[in-house]
Amino acid sequence: MRENNLYYKSTRGSKKRFLSAATIIKGIADDGGLFVPETIPQANRDLYGLKGVDYKELAFLIMKDFFTDYHQDELKYCINQAYDKKFDTPIIAPLNLKMGVYFLELYHGPTLAFKDMALSILPHLLKKAAQKLNLNKEIVILTATSGDTGKAALEGFAGVEGIKIIVFFPQKGVSKIQERQMLTQEGDNTFVIGIRGNFDDTQRGVKEIFEDPDFNKKMDEKNYIFSSANSINIGRLIPQIVYYFYAYLNLYNKGEIKSGEKINITVPTGNFGNILAAYYAKEMGLPVNKLICASNENKVLADFFNTGIYDKRRELVMTISPSMDILISSNLERLLWSISEGENELVKELMNSLGEKGLYQINSTMKKKLKYFYGGFVTQEESRQSIKEVFEEAKYLIDPHTAVGYAEYKRYTKETQDKTKTVIVATASPFKFTKSVMESINSRYKEFDDFELIEKMADLARASIPPGIKDIGKRPIRHKMVCGKKEMRAKIAEILSF
Repeated sequence: MRENNLYYKSTRGSKKRFLSAATIIKGIADDGGLFVPETIPQANRDLYGLKGVDYKELAFLIMKDFFTDYHQDELKYCINQAYDKKFDTPIIAPLNLKMGVYFLELYHGPTLAFKDMALSILPHLLKKAAQKLNLNKEIVILTATSGDTGKAALEGFAGVEGIKIIVFFPQKGVSKIQERQMLTQEGDNTFVIGIRGNFDDTQRGVKEIFEDPDFNKKMDEKNYIFSSANSINIGRLIPQIVYYFYAYLNLYNKGEIKSGEKINITVPTGNFGNILAAYYAKEMGLPVNKLICASNENKVLADFFNTGIYDKRRELVMTISPSMDILISSNLERLLWSISEGENELVKELMNSLGEKGLYQINSTMKKKLKYFYGGFVTQEESRQSIKEVFEEAKYLIDPHTAVGYAEYKRYTKETQDKTKTVIVATASPFKFTKSVMESINSRYKEFDDFELIEKMADLARASIPPGIKDIGKRPIRHKMVCGKKEMRAKIAEILSF
């Protein structure tokens, strides 16, 4: 352990300080807040001296300053186990220049979504943390998913000794392929449960279980402990910082940008974790001009950045970008803590207001500190037009979430005339959303189902079907549990036999 350790504390006022291993195990603070680093480490190495650095090397250089209680060999082991041949490209996170922007492809992992970038390493970080803390309890990963986190977490934790994983998902709030990916997951330690409700119901239910002292006491008595694979877990969030530095270095090394030149980053977001990682990268010293937060018709984040008011009192819209169909963006709490300069009581007051009244408003000082963000939203029709436009003009397929990012990028540049080079985060493979993508390109594909369209998409794109979904329509359904939000505790107790 190093002398200058980085400590974490809750966004909501608890005075307890934790090293990274303990926060990764706990997932969420005892007072219901999220763990945040007391300070953001600065990229203290010459950024432009890293020419030719590969993804693993960069991951180590960044993560070692956040996970200071991990020995270097422990951290390198976790990184090497994570970023290996399970990714279909040695580059891990390639950039693809199309339509005048750089698409950062984060879907080359085993489950075809950006969640693989962090959930490939989280199981190893968690396992090492348990060893470091001499934890003699079985860890139960409890996760709510809007589509991609579930499968990525299941894939990462399947077969890991000493860990069970229970994933809850909104039964009608994911794509057919996302659902089939989860329901066919193998592994005796994996459990998938459909919720009769939306993602916010699912996420709220999981958070309430984490905060339930009586249920956690029963868990303790049975020698279990909860942890999380959602981006509320700092061990999930920090690894996401890496690919923003990696994208910048690739642009620099290719001569696309000059030393110190700022870039814009556009992120399609719902739960705010992915764009928060970009914000942390900026705080570390990455030259960023604007962070463009792109929402779909559930535009609670766009409204927040434009007004300073976060108001969830609206009807959830079910869209073709289901992973963004969210009204409670959990990770925004970490940004509130940052722009309030660590005013825990203020953050607690705001979050209590959200829970009790359904909204909160930040003060003018905090709102001024949002100047690096730009928030906008995109309609479903605009998303579909973007998919069609990018394919027809560049012969490049993008999924409905990436399409939200592209459409909002276009609106932003038109409104601001900002010519800054832009990276758009491509969050998922189009193969996960075959029906939405193919129907957007040509209405004749409406007669086919999601699984039939996998081969047709491969033919259209002149690409191989990714191994992660090859023959997915023929795999046996292994998980059949369904329940209401109020039954979630009972299902967990049933799985854990208490």
